Amino acid sequence: MISGISPIGKIGSGGFTENLTGGASGIGSMDFGASLANAIGNAAGNVVSKLELADGLSIKALQGGDVSTREVVDAVMSAEQALQTSIAIRDKIVTAYLEISRMAI
Repeated sequence: MISGISPIGKIGSGGFTENLTGGASGIGSMDFGASLANAIGNAAGNVVSKLELADGLSIKALQGGDVSTREVVDAVMSAEQALQTSIAIRDKIVTAYLEISRMAI
């Protein structure tokens, strides 16, 4: 669950049963846009740190530092996986935006 977002109501055996009449201001401490920006910022920071780590280990290994080939490969593979994940999430967000923009009002 993304931090800062509280559920709309409690889930019981009959579904959502409480707090369904609260407006947008009663849902949580952050609005959706702020929560999304926070989640994207955290994910982007994670990807950037993995890319920087992989880059630093690669350069250190090329300069003859005390870094094993396995460490370099693991760091590069982790950075590649994080980058591919962030690209897939971006593509899903763009697709969702395009679908919403095509909706008739």
